[in-house]
Amino acid sequence: IGYCLSFNIRPRKQMLLLSSAGGALGWCVYLLCGGMKNDIIQSFFAIIVVAVYSEIMARLYKAPATVYLVVGLIPLVPGGGIYYTMEALLNGNMQQFVSQGIKTAASAGAIAVGCSLVSSIVRMVRK
Repeated sequence: IGYCLSFNIRPRKQMLLLSSAGGALGWCVYLLCGGMKNDIIQSFFAIIVVAVYSEIMARLYKAPATVYLVVGLIPLVPGGGIYYTMEALLNGNMQQFVSQGIKTAASAGAIAVGCSLVSSIVRMVRK
């Protein structure tokens, strides 16, 4: 709900809760896919669910899909990976820097591909 307020989503209770539910839904899917032991696949499936949720809510409540998508995307951003990548760089551990950097970039790429994939499919179906 804090991100909803910081992104200045209309302070209607319904909109705040529905936008926040997208983030909770995405994080639940991420945790349910934890058995795969692969952050990239977990992020991909979670963002697909969040993007589909965002498109559905956008149509139901006649609001832009980004209102729901951005708030739902925040919990999936690999912030810890970015932190550990920079920590390894500052400590001079180049092997860990490259390894962690590739893993973080792949997670971010999976998020971008998932968003694009759902958005493209929705646009094709609407035409």
